[in-house]
Amino acid sequence: MTGGESILSSTEFQMSLLMFVALAGYLIAYRINQSAVVGIILAGIIVGPSLLSLVTYTEFVSTLAHLGAVVLLFTIGLEFNIKDIAKIRYFVIALFGIIVPAIGGFFLAGLFDFDFEASVFIGTALTATSIAITANVLREMGKLQTETAKAIIGAAVIDDVLALLALSVSEGLVSGELSAASLLITGAKAIGFIAIGILIGKTVLGRFLVRLDRTRICGKYPESIFIFTIMVAFLYAMVAEFVGLSAIIGSFLAGASFAGIKLIRGDIFREGAEHLQIIFASIFFVSLGVIMDLHFMTLNILWFVLALSAVAIITKLIGCGLPAKIQHMSLKDSMIIGMGMVPRGEVAMIVALIGLSQNMISQSTYSALILMSLLTTIIPPLILRNWLFKR
Repeated sequence: MTGGESILSSTEFQMSLLMFVALAGYLIAYRINQSAVVGIILAGIIVGPSLLSLVTYTEFVSTLAHLGAVVLLFTIGLEFNIKDIAKIRYFVIALFGIIVPAIGGFFLAGLFDFDFEASVFIGTALTATSIAITANVLREMGKLQTETAKAIIGAAVIDDVLALLALSVSEGLVSGELSAASLLITGAKAIGFIAIGILIGKTVLGRFLVRLDRTRICGKYPESIFIFTIMVAFLYAMVAEFVGLSAIIGSFLAGASFAGIKLIRGDIFREGAEHLQIIFASIFFVSLGVIMDLHFMTLNILWFVLALSAVAIITKLIGCGLPAKIQHMSLKDSMIIGMGMVPRGEVAMIVALIGLSQNMISQSTYSALILMSLLTTIIPPLILRNWLFKR
């Protein structure tokens, strides 16, 4: 390896390049008057394999993006009281937001002559919801404390558990090994983690944080508060992945466990988490653009991607928006909830990767699901920002 190649592959250069792309994304967003999320993803597409090929989706980029999603949801969790999002009506929204897209995706795949295995996994990929995208847009617009935001966050957390069960059902159907026992075990692990995580976070870790805040060591080293909370965020993320949930659900629960705690040095850990989120969440959004590779596109796949993206949007709008309207929310709020649940993001990508690794879908189908997840990530912020909230 030459000296020039060594420099280009160095961690320092890669970090500098990713930050440059993120900065360019902010400039794009400013120029087109859109959410920063949209601008950064577009910048990622431009520098990625689709166009300039300056950045590729390496393990380094993937790792930093994963950290970014974890930190982003931790900081968003700090804004929420668990009681505000743990409501039966949000469960109803999440349940229909799983069933309707799964059915829609399955039958659409059948229309495009996919076999049973691929159709099942395509339907399962449509059940996912990534709260990282919508939550960040709501935060940018100062809407995180609205009733609609609480409904989106609450339903999306429940959605992650239900999507995990849907994935288990899909794998069981395809393999012929579906059993009630395996579903009960999967569901019990997920629900148990959420319940125990909240209980420990509120009664043990929260109280410990208050005591730590009053110690002499924290008086001398106030950054100890920040280090402790970030440690808990990554610990929760790790356990969430262990039980089969998305890591970002774990970090969100960690943040929500510390929400509302009164600390002498509370600003230190909140500001520290905010600064950490600015850096790594930017890389997460860049990675969503970089992972797209338009060179895999054929005309047939392009038509399928467009049809799949349309079904993905419509089924979440109906599946989540209609139950919200039936439960006496306004038409506008119901549409915001439906559109807020549309982004598939990294959750659909993980489902697609499982299907590819188990030879249940082809490389071209995998690419189509990745593109669908990106389109459903870019479109909702545009509609939320420019139409639904403006109206």
